[in-house]
Parts: sequence; structure tokens; C-alpha cells
Amino acid sequence: MTRLCLSELTLSHFRSHRAARLSLDGRPIALYGPNGAGKTNILEAVSLFSPGRGIRRAAAEELIRTPEALGWKLTAVLQSLHQVHELASWAEPAAPRQVTIDEKSATQTALGRIARMVWLVPSMDRLWIEGADGRRRFLDRIALSFEPVHAENALKYEKAMRERNRLLKDQVRDAHWYVALENQMAEAGVAIQSSRQHALDRLAEAQSSADTLFPTADLSLTAPDETRTPARAEYFAAALAEHRQKDLYAGRTLIGPHRADLDATYAAKGAPAKQCSTGEQKALLISLILANARALAQDFGAPPIVLLDEVAAHLDATRRDALYDEICALGAQAWMTGTGAELFEDLGARAQRFEVTEQDGTSLISERG
Repeated sequence: MTRLCLSELTLSHFRSHRAARLSLDGRPIALYGPNGAGKTNILEAVSLFSPGRGIRRAAAEELIRTPEALGWKLTAVLQSLHQVHELASWAEPAAPRQVTIDEKSATQTALGRIARMVWLVPSMDRLWIEGADGRRRFLDRIALSFEPVHAENALKYEKAMRERNRLLKDQVRDAHWYVALENQMAEAGVAIQSSRQHALDRLAEAQSSADTLFPTADLSLTAPDETRTPARAEYFAAALAEHRQKDLYAGRTLIGPHRADLDATYAAKGAPAKQCSTGEQKALLISLILANARALAQDFGAPPIVLLDEVAAHLDATRRDALYDEICALGAQAWMTGTGAELFEDLGARAQRFEVTEQDGTSLISERG
């Protein structure tokens, strides 16, 4: 089977870990230990070998271990399809994060070209009942997993929109100041919405063809009428120009993909996700992450690396077993955390196990078979 996995991971002065090294064989990984021992920090380290700011969306400065404050460094050996890559990511105090691939300086987008990663963390549990910002980030992370260039388009859009918003806030009315920025927003915005819709289409296909115990979610992308389906950038640019007067009154841009929202419905019940029980909402999230992984396995040629933080504790035994079976059938290297070893008993020999403990403010990692 073609694989995508880490075979080695080292952490140096990263959060609670002064120094750690894990040797991995491609099987799923169970990390267990008490709360606060540093399990999630390991998942966060792995997530930084993908574009973006990782599972906690933390700034590079926040990742530095204290009290030493020396800066942090992560290294990994990645087996990607039929190639092996040496990866490194680090940051010194008051300096931005750096990335190298095979000892050559690289962009974060380049990481997305050689590895794909999906994750589910406890902060997502309230996804369906909180603000649209979180749902946009969730969808954009999925879109990014399919198309790494999505990150660049999002940055271009945000940069142009910040400049446009500055003009609006300063009540600049000369149209010449806006045209170039609106054209940039329109070009990037159309690409963003195209990537988002492609991601939704791939999720729908992956869910419809799956044999799974997890519920199917019907997803749709909502947006203001002016930008719902901008087939061409000039239509979006024209809508921005037409809306400029309203935006001047508001002091910010009121239309565009930054105003979109993700709607989800529990398909079997026809109930909006926000009205489902906590357990049903969690099951829907797991279903989407698994669908994302299945679709990526087809598109990329290997299943993605999957990060699941504290997911087992919130599932009954039947669904927990189903989750493990699906991960193993997919062939994904899944990194999973839990407070006790018993949560992973049903994985048997299908997984590597590491116990994570804490001593005097330092995390310790011990392989347990």
C-alpha cells in the first residue's frame, strides 16, 4: 500500500517537551496519559508539518518552552508516496516560523504538496452552534487539504481586503484607490469559493460511497446573493464596486467569501446540525473527517495523516470500535490521544502506544508496545 506517514519525530524545547524522539512504523499511534501531560502538544507538533498555524492556531512565540525561552525546533522524516523527505520547522524568540524540506528553505504551501493532514480537536465540538468564523476555518482547512494553493488565495484575499477596509474606514471616496484592490479580491475570492465548493463536492461523494456507522451530513455553502456563484472575477469586482457606498457607511467590506457560512444537516433525520444532540454533532464531525480522509486517499494517492485529540472518550464502545476499524482499513497513520490505555485496547496490535507523563513541568514519552 502507498503510504503517507512520519517515521521519525523529534521535539526540542517545544511547549512542555524539553526533548523527545519518537520512532514510528506507520501504524496508528495511541498517546495516553493524564490531562496536562503534553499529549496534545505532540499532535500540535505534527500539525506544524502542514500549512497554517497548527491545531491550536498558535503564534510561533507561544510554542516556546519556558523558562528556557531558547526557541523551539521540530524535525521529522516523512514517507510520502514513494519518496522520503527530511522536514524541519522552528522559531527563535521574536522571530517567525521557518520551514525546510530536505534541508532547503521552503514555504508552508510546499508542505501541503508533499503531505496531507486532517484533524479533529475538542475546540471543534461547538462548531455547529457558535459563530460562522469557526465553520469557515473548518471548511477552509478541508479545502486546503485538497488544494494547497487555497492558502495562498486566502492570504491574497485577506491582504487586499485589509487595504480596502482601511480606505473605507478613512472614508476615501476616490474610486481609483479601490479598483486594483477590488480586482485582487475578486480574483482571489472566486478561487476561494471554487475551492470550497470543490471540497464540499468531494465530501459528498466520499460520504455517499462509504460503508460506515457514522451519520452522513448534507453540507451547503451560504453567502450573500452578490457573491454566491461568481463564475467570473469581473462579476465579483463589479459587485464590490456597486456595494462600495454601503461599505463606506459600515467602514468595512460587507460582501465576499469572508461572509460565507457552512450549513450542515443530519441527513437521516433531516435536522440541522445545530439542533442535534452533543453526541450527534460529534458523530457528524467524525463522519466529515473520515470522508475527507477517504477522498484524499483517492486524490492524493495515499490516505492523509489524521490527528484526533481526545476523540475516543466521547464515543460509545460501538462507535469507538467503528472509528478504529475505519482508520485501519483506510491505512492512515492516525495520531490519537486519550487519558487511559483502556481507550485503545480494541486496537490491539494494530497500533503503537506511547505513555505521556509529566515530571517537574517536563513531558516524558515512553513507548509501551
